[in-house]
Amino acid sequence: MSGQDGAYLAQWLLDQGYEVHGSSRDAQTQGFHNLHRLVIAKRLQLHSMAPNDFRSVITTLTRVEPDEVYYLAGQSSVGLSFEQPVETFESIQLGTLNLLEAIRFANPKIRFYHAGSSECFGNTEASGADENTPFQPRSPYAVAKAAAVWTVRDYRESYGLYACSGILFNHESPLRPTRFVTAKIVDAAYRIAQGEIDSIELGNLDIVRDWGWAPDYVEAMWLMLQQDEPRDYIIATGASMRLRDFVDEAFSAFGLDASKHMRVSASLRRPNDIALSVGQPKRAQSALGWQARVSGKALVERLCHARAGLGAHRT
Repeated sequence: MSGQDGAYLAQWLLDQGYEVHGSSRDAQTQGFHNLHRLVIAKRLQLHSMAPNDFRSVITTLTRVEPDEVYYLAGQSSVGLSFEQPVETFESIQLGTLNLLEAIRFANPKIRFYHAGSSECFGNTEASGADENTPFQPRSPYAVAKAAAVWTVRDYRESYGLYACSGILFNHESPLRPTRFVTAKIVDAAYRIAQGEIDSIELGNLDIVRDWGWAPDYVEAMWLMLQQDEPRDYIIATGASMRLRDFVDEAFSAFGLDASKHMRVSASLRRPNDIALSVGQPKRAQSALGWQARVSGKALVERLCHARAGLGAHRT
């Protein structure tokens, strides 16, 4: 529950009247800074749980007795997954498997949401990937996510569990740490405008992504578990934006010319980068009644507004 999506999902569930429990590997030492930023930490019940330890998982599940489980944990950096492939695979795929096994044994009526990723698809067509698009993962992170999605499908079909994956495309918010490129860009633009630094170093500026607003996306997670039957869903805006254009918009928001403050470094390129990643969320729109509300320039403006201390963290 310490990450971006966990914090916003906790906020959403509280607003729906849920009793919300969350976990971290060590809840006593975890700062849960995002929960404090959203001013919800005191309204939650927190537990220590290691997703790659089956005993830890089933003990927590038995103690809490949840109606719904949302699995958002795991090593979440694509770049870091090339340096830590084993930890990435264990935290993502093994964590998913442990939860599904624990649900199967403890209470098969529990509804389970797994956080998939657009990285599973690799490069997409300009028209966007849908639920039938084949996976072509291009990083250890993507391989782990693809394996986890298939594990969820197997348990759904083999054991009749209510288990589904939300295959989410990129989604951002003020809660993103600066190791994510969008947060790095917005933070650098703000600091340059304040005279704190002079420039930013970036990698491939020609990548194209489908960027959305994280609070919109957690609502889709919840909607998936409210349906009569479990299905996997693409969650995306359906629109695309080049990273170069994202940079220009962010710097412009602070009255800056990005070209005067930007340096490109080959060392920041990933070993196997994705050029184009766009989603086609028609199933989510028709079956869930869900649609992204913020994308493109409006998303960049919202992130910059928040970094300048002018906006709240709520939707």
